Amino acid sequence: MGAIKMGRKSALSEKQWTTIGQRLLKGEAARALAREFGVSEAAIRKRFGAQTKQIKDVANQLVAAESAFSALPIGAQISARTLADELKEISMHLAGAARYGAATAHRLSGIAHNKAGEIDDAEPLDDKSRLALGDIAVLTRMANGAAEIGMNLLKASKDVKPDDDAPTPVAITFGVKDAKRHDDNPV
Repeated sequence: MGAIKMGRKSALSEKQWTTIGQRLLKGEAARALAREFGVSEAAIRKRFGAQTKQIKDVANQLVAAESAFSALPIGAQISARTLADELKEISMHLAGAARYGAATAHRLSGIAHNKAGEIDDAEPLDDKSRLALGDIAVLTRMANGAAEIGMNLLKASKDVKPDDDAPTPVAITFGVKDAKRHDDNPV
């Protein structure tokens, strides 16, 4: 059994890395911080690059939401807060339903798998095997139904892409060809 190779231990403590992260969020340049702490700029970007952008984006969204919220009349603020709480609760319940559904799907699939052992390989369509096949079909259908909420949540989370992953527009050009000409040169 071979030894597990690990990356080189950081020359900085976690406290120093935290300080760098906080200073990046305040707008200090990675290059200046790299010189000050004696690490490469690439190491700082690797550790904080995507996270720093995400934190700044979320912070800006929070500021915008708080500004919009405080601009509402008190009654509307109460309604907005109530609706937000209800949406969070629904989200938590759906996540729980997905978790239980996945567990149920797993269990039903296991039972269906065990039922497959009742099928006679020599005579898969005799009465006993057909009964087992029917049970397997029902159990599989139920397992797929139980997994549906979880599968939809997984699909939804994969469909969300950051702006960085937006497809690049492509220009498509068409040539016009004279049908009366027999060569393949476009006009």
